[in-house]
Amino acid sequence: MRTRTDLVEDLMGRFPHVPREAVLKEDLLRGGMAFDESVLTDGDDGEVKPKSYFIFSFDHRTLPELGAAALRRPPEEVVLTGGPYDLRRTVVSVRVNPDSPYRVMAGEDGVARLHLDGRPIADVGLPPMPDYYRHTLTNGKSVMEVAPTIQWGYLIYLTVFRVCQYFGAKEECQYCDINHNWRQHKAAGRPYTGVKPVDEVLEALEIIDRYDTTGTSHAYTLTGGSVTSKVDGLAEADFYGRYAKAIEERFPGRWIGKVVAQALPRADVQRFHDYGVRIYHPNYEVWDKRLFELYCPGKERYVGREEWHRRILDSAEVFGPRNVIPNFVAGIEMAEPFGFTTVDEAIASTAEGLQYFMSCGILPRFTTWCPEPTTPLGRTNPQGAPLEYHIRLLETYRATMEANGLSTPPGYGPPGAGNAVFSVSSFMDTLPADAPVSA
Repeated sequence: MRTRTDLVEDLMGRFPHVPREAVLKEDLLRGGMAFDESVLTDGDDGEVKPKSYFIFSFDHRTLPELGAAALRRPPEEVVLTGGPYDLRRTVVSVRVNPDSPYRVMAGEDGVARLHLDGRPIADVGLPPMPDYYRHTLTNGKSVMEVAPTIQWGYLIYLTVFRVCQYFGAKEECQYCDINHNWRQHKAAGRPYTGVKPVDEVLEALEIIDRYDTTGTSHAYTLTGGSVTSKVDGLAEADFYGRYAKAIEERFPGRWIGKVVAQALPRADVQRFHDYGVRIYHPNYEVWDKRLFELYCPGKERYVGREEWHRRILDSAEVFGPRNVIPNFVAGIEMAEPFGFTTVDEAIASTAEGLQYFMSCGILPRFTTWCPEPTTPLGRTNPQGAPLEYHIRLLETYRATMEANGLSTPPGYGPPGAGNAVFSVSSFMDTLPADAPVSA
């Protein structure tokens, strides 16, 4: 019987130009990892930075099904090094799956290691609890609740609206569990603020600025659910934009300001820019027209695929093409029962979308799909997409980028295996380490 080790090593051999670190990272992101109790954290006062559940669950089980990992949180991310594959430093976002063939456990020497099929394959570095997480706001809320950091501290992730107004089966994106994640944390009695007040965000950022003495944090992302009507009496551009305006007034130039929002009309996009946002992520989710309509029914209903794409191109005239970086969810192209049935077809479709945007100077990026169990696509595809799809996508992405003369996108930290900190896909690990890059 073929093991997961066989699959991973076969792909490492077949795709030698893709860093072996990226092969392992993609497999961990698509399939998750299990944790022995010896490496779980002791709450918010421990020595390890715990998983913050900053927007989605990114888990393969619901909280009640995670067992010890629900009560004693796993780390936000891990760093893999060494082992039989001689891994360079690789930052991986934690996606918990108790049934994964990958398991993190501490050895008799106290060192945490990643095991695959029962064999140790890497040393595991756990993220240290940052000093700013040890301080609370004046109202008692934790910095982790209001302004968690990811990507080994590089990015402050400000999910200022914890739910999405695309609601129900006829509107919610079929791979997204933002609304369920809100419900499960509230049901578990965890603090999970729905709409984060501007003054709380500013106070949390003041704490980060004061105690981030090494200057690890370089960017912030403003994000949350889509706004189809209003929140706090404001439409989407002004709701999210007010945070950017307040941050830039209080901390001018301290961080690179990014916003993840719908593809909005040009006037709204201009307001984002005027508020101080410098990078715009109008995520297009999946390229194929039929799949977009099936998987993103709310976005199709309220905006429509063709209009969404037109707005992305229009936004490049406001921000500059280099600073428009739409995300897609890599892997849902192959989700049953509607997705492509072969890797060749799926890659061809995704490559068409990459070329469409990159030929205009716009450089998309992607998040590796985690099939969360409360989503329609997660329920029918618990194994996610084939690992081969993810590895070939990395090849295709880099080739398309180079063919269009594009350089590493800004706001993602350093590129290259051993350098990258972007944790939810391997695209930055796969780019050349000596590629030109903005901050």
